[in-house]
Amino acid sequence: MTVRTTVRVLRMGTRKSALAMIQSTGFAESLAYRTGTDVETVGVVTEGDVNGAPITSFGGLGVFVQAVRGALLSGRVDFAVHSCKDLPTAPAEGILTAAIPAREDPRDALVTATGATFDALPAGAAIGTGSPRRTSQLLALRPDLKIVPIRGNVDTRLHKVDSGELDGVVLAAAGLDRLGLGDRAVERFAPERLLPSPAQGALAVECRSADGPVAALLARLDDAGTRAAATAERAALARLEGGCSAPVGAHAVVRDDSLELTVAVTALDGSRRLVRSHRGPAVQAVETGRTVADELLADGAAELLGGVR
Repeated sequence: MTVRTTVRVLRMGTRKSALAMIQSTGFAESLAYRTGTDVETVGVVTEGDVNGAPITSFGGLGVFVQAVRGALLSGRVDFAVHSCKDLPTAPAEGILTAAIPAREDPRDALVTATGATFDALPAGAAIGTGSPRRTSQLLALRPDLKIVPIRGNVDTRLHKVDSGELDGVVLAAAGLDRLGLGDRAVERFAPERLLPSPAQGALAVECRSADGPVAALLARLDDAGTRAAATAERAALARLEGGCSAPVGAHAVVRDDSLELTVAVTALDGSRRLVRSHRGPAVQAVETGRTVADELLADGAAELLGGVR
């Protein structure tokens, strides 16, 4: 049932990319349905959208987030919707994560020119990805592959496959699904095989910490299980001092009141991989994330993270 509210029309900040606009619009529609609140979309251009260099070459942390957060803190928008995996792990002063809605498919997906699955790709196949995490894990599975660094939106990446420039690309399944392109995936990697980015498939909805009425509205779309899983995954990443470009994969599963987290750190060339898992209460998601990270650090994870920490 729609519940009317006295809060004015809310301005929603989001990146201007096609994927960001679609996922933000989806949230706005859910918010309007649940609360009766009207939402106006404000597109923001971020550094990650205009800088075509590899993300690791210009900092990595927050390149898709900071400009949107700036619009939020300045009062240009009332709340902001991000891909949760893009958020820096450190808290942002004056900003509250008011909602983490139910997560979509967290897995990575493979799109190939011929329809070949991962194991059926020919030796030396050229696979595109701009992610050190994907690069390291793909090479751990198939050292023969040629990994080609790529940037750009989903359409740009798919065009490199369709044109024959690449044999395949690996993308977030959630992004393909949100764009209505889920049928392009010839394979979705099981997390046990290719661990996704921490919080992949989840959205993070932020507002100003002092804006209680807006926070209360947004919180109606919060999903406790998704929040616990994303919190555990990101807590492990924070403990490892890794950013969104670090070769760290993580996946948490919440069942009833229990949470099981698996985290992997892989050498960039795929030659060595450290994996640890831990189960704990869902309400102790942060502690579980830190426990797994501490075990990985004791195993030598810092050496594998090296210059990409």
